[in-house]
Amino acid sequence: MPFIANFPFFCILITMFGGILTSMVNAKWAFRINTLVVSVTLVLNGALLLYLAENPQSFTFMMGHYPAPWGNEIRFGPLEVLMGTVFSFVTLCSLISGKKEIFHDVKSRNIHFFYIMINLLLSSLFALIYTNDLFTAYVFVEINTISACAIVMAKESGKTLSATLRYLVMSLLGSGLFLLSIVLIYDITGQLLMVPAHEAIVSIFAAGQYNVPLTVILGLICVGMAIKSALFPFHTWLSHAHGSATTASSAILSGLVLKGYIILLIKIIVRVFGIDIVLQLKAVNVLFVMAVLAMVIGSIDAIKERHIKRMIAYSSVAQMGYIYMGIGLGNIAGLVAACFHIIVHAITKPMLFSAAGGLASASGHKKDFASLKGAAYRNPIAAVGFLIGSLSMIGIPFFAGFAAKYYLSMAAMNMGLKMWIALAALAVSTVLNALYYIRVIAIIFSKTEGETVERRRNSATYNIAMIVFIIANVMLGLFYQPIMDIISTGMNLL
Repeated sequence: MPFIANFPFFCILITMFGGILTSMVNAKWAFRINTLVVSVTLVLNGALLLYLAENPQSFTFMMGHYPAPWGNEIRFGPLEVLMGTVFSFVTLCSLISGKKEIFHDVKSRNIHFFYIMINLLLSSLFALIYTNDLFTAYVFVEINTISACAIVMAKESGKTLSATLRYLVMSLLGSGLFLLSIVLIYDITGQLLMVPAHEAIVSIFAAGQYNVPLTVILGLICVGMAIKSALFPFHTWLSHAHGSATTASSAILSGLVLKGYIILLIKIIVRVFGIDIVLQLKAVNVLFVMAVLAMVIGSIDAIKERHIKRMIAYSSVAQMGYIYMGIGLGNIAGLVAACFHIIVHAITKPMLFSAAGGLASASGHKKDFASLKGAAYRNPIAAVGFLIGSLSMIGIPFFAGFAAKYYLSMAAMNMGLKMWIALAALAVSTVLNALYYIRVIAIIFSKTEGETVERRRNSATYNIAMIVFIIANVMLGLFYQPIMDIISTGMNLL
């Protein structure tokens, strides 16, 4: 095994040690250390992605060289490394664009604690992407939950405390269902590693044994991950968490945290159960129905909202529906399209939150629509970012969101009734997306005649992050085929 195959383990370890280091320093050094740590993980993941693009294969890294059931494994191929690279990139851009607001919203004595939680959060996301062990996945699900709640609560207001409690209760419910499913899998198969568990499940299912328990297990996993990723009807906590948290927290929560659970679910569907068994157990049909409802109802809730961050949060509910619809189609093309939409949303939604934060800061830190009138002239770079992100989410050609919706449509072809439902849901949701995003664009670009505009000066890091976000979104919309090739290759190796 080449030395470069150790990089996923290094990424998990480096981020965990980064949390230890940031606990020993002041706020400014915590930011610097955190930026360095995330940058290193981006370089490591990027280097490994380039290697796997030229040498497509899957690696299994046995930690400590102890076999199951005592040992632990990391398994990765092009798909996992691509996700790890995107997660590092988005975390870095979200944190440097939101630095000023972090230092404004979080008390100075607590800023280094905020960056401790960011390091632990990124470490847990890497573990969810790379682990090949179900119980290890559960452990890092809980680390992810605690650290995500902590960065929401960092602002320390009554609203954030209330939002955090909602988030914590719902998230722990999802974690509990996932833990129960792992217990049942171990009881039936005697395995915790994903591949040996798959072999046991295939044998059991072929013998016609435990079909009802397997259905229950898969249902518990799907509902648990749906709760944690805010799929309808388990989404009510999301808008409160986004609306009250600092902008960087909202960007990371929506762009990354929700996606980590979905990636874990896809791995379990493909690597533990297998698509054929999942189809026969009919769990994907339930996910498909929930996804279609999320696409429509999330958009309707966004239309009714008058707070920009909560509106973007409800938009995330609709976007979770797009991803779960790809999973619910129950074919490889749908899973590939879902993974591509994960990347599109991971890049676009943090850009929208960062842009919304810049527009709000230029409007006296007010986030209601009335206060944002003319904000585009006070903060042009934020306005451009919001415009590009909105066009992408609507699905305008040449932006990333269009390619994602196109591949979801193609994945639905020849799927019978599901095809017509999926195409109708995509069309309705696209129209609804346009209604609420264009409304906000009109508000921020409107200006009273004769009004004097005082342009806000952004930090250099904010401008750089927004420009990088914009370029990434446009590039993903124009040159999506290489990404799709990597996802398709990685799905076959999953």
